[in-house]
Amino acid sequence: MNAELIRALDQLEKERGIEKEVLIEAIEAALVSAYKKDFGTSQDVRISIDRDTGEVKVFALKKVTAKPMDDNSEISLEDALKLDSRYEENDIAEVEVTPRKFGRIAAQTAKNVVLQRIRETERNLIFEEYYNKEGDIVTGIVQRIDRRNVIIDLGKAEAIMLPSEQTNGEEYRFNDRLKVYIVEVKKTTKGPQILVSRTHPGLVKRLFELEVPEIHDGTVEIKSISREAGSRTKIAVYSKDPNVDPIGACVGQRGTRVQAIVDELRGEKIDIIKWSSDPEEYISSSLSPAKVVRVDIDEETRTARVIVPDFQLSLAIGKEGQNARLAARLTGWKIDIKSESQYRAAIEQQIFSMGVSDDEGAAEEAEEDYETDNAEEYEEGYEEGYEEGYEEEFEEDQGENPEEDDAAAYDGTDDEGDTGEYADETDPEQDIEPEQE
Repeated sequence: MNAELIRALDQLEKERGIEKEVLIEAIEAALVSAYKKDFGTSQDVRISIDRDTGEVKVFALKKVTAKPMDDNSEISLEDALKLDSRYEENDIAEVEVTPRKFGRIAAQTAKNVVLQRIRETERNLIFEEYYNKEGDIVTGIVQRIDRRNVIIDLGKAEAIMLPSEQTNGEEYRFNDRLKVYIVEVKKTTKGPQILVSRTHPGLVKRLFELEVPEIHDGTVEIKSISREAGSRTKIAVYSKDPNVDPIGACVGQRGTRVQAIVDELRGEKIDIIKWSSDPEEYISSSLSPAKVVRVDIDEETRTARVIVPDFQLSLAIGKEGQNARLAARLTGWKIDIKSESQYRAAIEQQIFSMGVSDDEGAAEEAEEDYETDNAEEYEEGYEEGYEEGYEEEFEEDQGENPEEDDAAAYDGTDDEGDTGEYADETDPEQDIEPEQE
């Protein structure tokens, strides 16, 4: 080995991105194995390669002791001091044992180990690169379809898109360029295994981050996404800047931004709604494009009853319940959708059922109240208004001659202030409280 080796390692570093130091360490480890195999020794050795000239040296590692028992693993203190005056007893001395040449077998062994280490290093580099891209999107080219699995070339590695991660209705042809979402990266003996997806909601989120600068810089935030790949996606956005319209930023001028995402998803419909901290407003917006009349929520069970106009009921539910299903996933609430006529009928039925069950109870309660009120009025009338009631009845009986009635009823008051007496013997005062003599 000489300077040519160093130049070759420099070239590998530039072309494959493998550090020269890593390759030199791999070669040193390979030469240790080759040395032990070729010379049939178990002696501990260290291989050193000069980083500038490429010169290789082999050193045997021996323990410094006063009385060595094994020449392969021990060296006397006297001999050690000849090598280096700094050695002391129990130190590990390095004795150069470089052979004139390793031989053909040793060279071939070293070559194989070096190639294997290079492959391992490349695999580790690829694994680390794509492992850090989990949850991100990359662009690849369709290479082939193997047992319904789509193999995509990402440049340095190949990715696998399983049937469950493929969008229904999409056709993948050779040399098609796709944007895919990296779901998981696994380390295997054959190298990193990269699993990608076209159905993951994260794909839509990353596409919006690429197309909308306000989302990329954090001004507009994606709060939630619900998706049925190939058909429809709902996305809730929120703006931290009151002067920035989150929906307008995502749509773009004349819809250019969202249209680019729709084209990448091959015609998938996208509903963009404004996120709100108010559950009623948020749920109402999530059912877009349907218009909502009223939303009643139950915080404990996280259920919401939504009332829509009769002609909007089918639009709110969507084809096979898709719109309502996506809205429930987006908001995290269980949503029950009813039309205005259904809501009215439910209320009438409730009132009717309550009326039938409560009629008897209400009647009994009213009767009890009536009796109680009459009893109170009777007592008050007896104590306070009995005289007045009796006088009215008396006046009716004597009503033909009011003057005589008045005279008979009351004599008046004399000049001295004495109170007159009732002239009639049927004076009620006498009946209630007779005079005392």
